[in-house]
Amino acid sequence: MTTPVVPQQPGALQKVVTFYHDVMAEMRRVTWPDWPQVRQLSIGVIALSLFIGLVIFIMDGILQQVLVNWIPKLVGA
Repeated sequence: MTTPVVPQQPGALQKVVTFYHDVMAEMRRVTWPDWPQVRQLSIGVIALSLFIGLVIFIMDGILQQVLVNWIPKLVGA
Protein backbone atom coordinates (compact mmCIF):
# COMPACT_ATOMS: atom_id res chain seq x y z
CA MET A 1 0.00 0.00 0.00
CA THR A 2 1.31 3.43 -0.90
CA THR A 3 1.22 6.36 1.40
CA PRO A 4 -0.65 9.36 0.07
CA VAL A 5 1.53 12.35 -0.68
CA VAL A 6 0.55 15.23 1.54
CA PRO A 7 1.58 18.64 0.19
CA GLN A 8 3.80 20.43 2.63
CA GLN A 9 2.53 23.63 4.10
CA PRO A 10 4.89 26.59 3.62
CA GLY A 11 6.83 27.54 6.73
CA ALA A 12 6.38 30.74 8.66
CA LEU A 13 9.37 32.39 6.98
CA GLN A 14 8.06 31.51 3.52
CA LYS A 15 4.65 32.97 4.41
CA VAL A 16 6.29 36.23 5.52
CA VAL A 17 8.34 36.45 2.33
CA THR A 18 5.28 35.75 0.17
CA PHE A 19 3.27 38.38 2.07
CA TYR A 20 6.08 40.93 1.58
CA HIS A 21 6.21 40.27 -2.16
CA ASP A 22 2.42 40.56 -2.43
CA VAL A 23 2.45 43.87 -0.54
CA MET A 24 5.22 45.28 -2.72
CA ALA A 25 3.39 44.23 -5.91
CA GLU A 26 0.19 45.91 -4.67
CA MET A 27 2.03 49.10 -3.66
CA ARG A 28 3.41 49.42 -7.21
CA ARG A 29 -0.18 49.56 -8.49
CA VAL A 30 -1.22 52.38 -6.13
CA THR A 31 -1.79 55.80 -7.66
CA TRP A 32 -0.13 58.21 -5.28
CA PRO A 33 -1.33 61.83 -5.04
CA ASP A 34 1.05 64.60 -6.07
CA TRP A 35 2.02 67.43 -3.72
CA PRO A 36 -0.62 69.93 -4.89
CA GLN A 37 -3.34 67.33 -4.21
CA VAL A 38 -1.87 66.56 -0.78
CA ARG A 39 -1.70 70.28 0.06
CA GLN A 40 -5.25 70.96 -1.16
CA LEU A 41 -6.75 68.02 0.73
CA SER A 42 -4.79 68.86 3.89
CA ILE A 43 -6.07 72.44 3.81
CA GLY A 44 -9.60 71.09 3.31
CA VAL A 45 -9.30 68.77 6.32
CA ILE A 46 -7.92 71.57 8.52
CA ALA A 47 -10.64 74.02 7.39
CA LEU A 48 -13.40 71.47 7.99
CA SER A 49 -12.01 70.65 11.44
CA LEU A 50 -11.90 74.33 12.38
CA PHE A 51 -15.45 74.84 11.10
CA ILE A 52 -16.78 71.88 13.12
CA GLY A 53 -14.88 73.16 16.17
CA LEU A 54 -16.48 76.59 15.73
CA VAL A 55 -19.96 75.05 15.45
CA ILE A 56 -19.40 73.03 18.63
CA PHE A 57 -18.08 76.15 20.41
CA ILE A 58 -21.18 78.15 19.43
CA MET A 59 -23.54 75.31 20.40
CA ASP A 60 -21.76 74.99 23.75
CA GLY A 61 -22.19 78.70 24.46
CA ILE A 62 -25.87 78.66 23.53
CA LEU A 63 -26.65 75.52 25.51
CA GLN A 64 -24.74 76.83 28.52
CA GLN A 65 -26.80 80.02 28.48
CA VAL A 66 -30.05 78.07 28.20
CA LEU A 67 -29.32 75.27 30.66
CA VAL A 68 -27.24 77.08 33.27
CA ASN A 69 -28.62 80.61 33.24
CA TRP A 70 -32.15 80.75 31.79
CA ILE A 71 -33.79 77.55 33.03
CA PRO A 72 -32.86 78.02 36.72
CA LYS A 73 -34.22 81.58 36.59
CA LEU A 74 -37.49 80.35 35.06
CA VAL A 75 -37.87 77.57 37.61
CA GLY A 76 -36.94 79.91 40.45
CA ALA A 77 -34.17 77.81 41.91
